[in-house]
Amino acid sequence: MLIADQLGVSLSIRGVWELLRRHGWSCQQPARRAVERDDAAVAGWVKETWPQAKPPRRRSGHGWSSRTRPPSR
Repeated sequence: MLIADQLGVSLSIRGVWELLRRHGWSCQQPARRAVERDDAAVAGWVKETWPQAKPPRRRSGHGWSSRTRPPSR
């Protein structure tokens, strides 16, 4: 939306990514781990908070591919 507002051009997400790559941009990753990192706190967060925040898994079972028609019997 920002690109469309500023430049008047509509691009897909892939198109934006290709444009950024063409100009030398890349995914940024830290070169080293932060000194302040507390591994025990991170492990506690992953164990306690993350399961509540992540979306529930889809139940496996019978279904149908059409979103508009119920399954035939």
